[in-house]
Amino acid sequence: MNLTQKILSRHVVRGELVAGKEIAIRIDQTLTQDATGTMASLQFEALGCDAVKTERSVSYVDHNTLQMGFRNADDHRYLQSVANKYGIVFSPPGTGICHQLHLENFARPGRTLVGSDSHTPTAGGVGSLAIGAGGLSVALAMAGEPYMLAMPKVVNVHLTGKLQGWAAAKDVILHLLGLLTVKGGVGKVMEYTGPGVATLSVPERATITNMGAELGATTSLFPSDERTREFFAAMGREDEWEALVADEGAEYDEVIEIDLSTLEPLAACPHMPDRVVPVRELAGLKVDQVAIGSCTNSSYADLKMVSMLLKDKLVSTGTDLLIAPGSKQVLSMLVAEGALTPLILAGARLLECACGPCIGMGGSPNSAGVSARTFNRNFEGRSGTQDGQVYLVSPQTAVMLALRGEFTDPASWGTPPALPQLPDEVPSIRHLFIFPAENAKDLSISRGPNIVPLEQFTKLPEQLEIAVQLVLEDDITTDHIMPAGPQITALRSNVPAISEYVFSRTDSGFVSRMKEAGQGVIVAGENYGQGSSREHAALAPRHLGVKAVLAKSFARIHRANLVNFGILPLMFESKEDHAEIQLGDVLSIPCSQIVPGGSCSVLKNGSEQIKVMNDLTEKELDIIQSGGLLNYVRQSIER
Repeated sequence: MNLTQKILSRHVVRGELVAGKEIAIRIDQTLTQDATGTMASLQFEALGCDAVKTERSVSYVDHNTLQMGFRNADDHRYLQSVANKYGIVFSPPGTGICHQLHLENFARPGRTLVGSDSHTPTAGGVGSLAIGAGGLSVALAMAGEPYMLAMPKVVNVHLTGKLQGWAAAKDVILHLLGLLTVKGGVGKVMEYTGPGVATLSVPERATITNMGAELGATTSLFPSDERTREFFAAMGREDEWEALVADEGAEYDEVIEIDLSTLEPLAACPHMPDRVVPVRELAGLKVDQVAIGSCTNSSYADLKMVSMLLKDKLVSTGTDLLIAPGSKQVLSMLVAEGALTPLILAGARLLECACGPCIGMGGSPNSAGVSARTFNRNFEGRSGTQDGQVYLVSPQTAVMLALRGEFTDPASWGTPPALPQLPDEVPSIRHLFIFPAENAKDLSISRGPNIVPLEQFTKLPEQLEIAVQLVLEDDITTDHIMPAGPQITALRSNVPAISEYVFSRTDSGFVSRMKEAGQGVIVAGENYGQGSSREHAALAPRHLGVKAVLAKSFARIHRANLVNFGILPLMFESKEDHAEIQLGDVLSIPCSQIVPGGSCSVLKNGSEQIKVMNDLTEKELDIIQSGGLLNYVRQSIER
């Protein structure tokens, strides 16, 4: 068996490991973060469980730590009290980014992990089968329910050679994105094999698995080998390590060959992670800002490399350099070695150990400014500056751009230092986590005024007569649907309030049209809902009355979130029909005639027929007809 099959075979509780077939798997670990965790916690409470039933569940606060006004602080108190009561480990604000912290402290080879964040596959760097999901799916996993998914195809990304010169792990995944596009991994697991794997450290592997989310992949996976054991030993967790590799001669659905020694520094151009070009082709482009950090590139090795390159140098005048360590463990190691001093003296700005600028939480570039970032996404407006021009690069490339103030040919950069290894003494920060209290049942939940109870949605009617309230093109992201930023994200536990911002940066009239109509359908192009797992991109439109989305195709996590909240995801049978629908058209959708995996005709304006299809399972259709997953679960309990 390949590695994916090995792990799934240990955890499957229903279904067969046949590509495309629905399976249910037992979940060992979960993670949530504050931008999605408040809603997941409310949903978990609604299930009525006494405690989580997983091996380990962790609640991280890392997304909105600015605490502008009372809302964030109240929500953080709420999350801590829920964690304490129900047996969840709590990571306070400032401790670090969830994926970096989980990799260092909790991720384990062979374990299954679902997280309410699309970059949960970061843990695949240590051989954990880690999947990003909506908060409701995570809440159910915390309650002991199996996680449902279509068995993905498994792609063998066969690595040979070794990275040379200024090429970095970031360039491996940028190369794949340029090769496959942001849709190239949909319905697939990217499993890394070959002699080149042994040349990559765990932090390098985690960079690659992290950005596998940008391929649309279900997850990405490296074997657990001697390099993994070394990492676990350094983290003081060698007893949690196990060797786990694919069988020799294991079969795969596809094979992609990458010779690491042929790669060069790459950059993803605005506004999509797959618009990849060699850095040398951008030579001469002025850089206004450089930002280093995020869950992709904020490890000790990344920032120690940055420190070595900045030593005795000065950031170019006119270029801002922002640096955010991924965890307090990383920060502690840099402090112990005096590695922060070169950053400070070079003119860099040190930020909190948090997501920060990656999701527009401070650090936004100037108007139309060029920002080179070591992050994972460069969607339009995600930086907090609507016309910001964001390029994605490796930490090594980022430093050289900061020093020179512009893109230059890496051939002029000289010889790079060797990638740093972890020090002999790695400080533990386990004492900073708040582990659950023993008297949990006696504890109360702290609820601020921003914590609004969940609403219960109505069932899907037999027939929908519904107007088109929005027509969109290809590659609409969840950032387009439900923007982030400090003011909006602070409303994550208040669905009526956050719903006021749905599509606010795409079509400012959408919310008012929905309120006037009371219900509506959205028409979209390819890969609708790619990007972040934020379930508010489905929940908030459902609150406004969106009953269906008709698209050319859907991103995996967002499609699941639509199902979870009772929104019908339909696809054009002929993609050319997308161009035939306009704002205000009335669609007659015969919901009672929809069968799993079938097709039917939708009537436009009472006369023209449009053929639509779906890829729903019987259970998914039952969930939608019930008005969403919470209703479905409640009904199952009552039965």
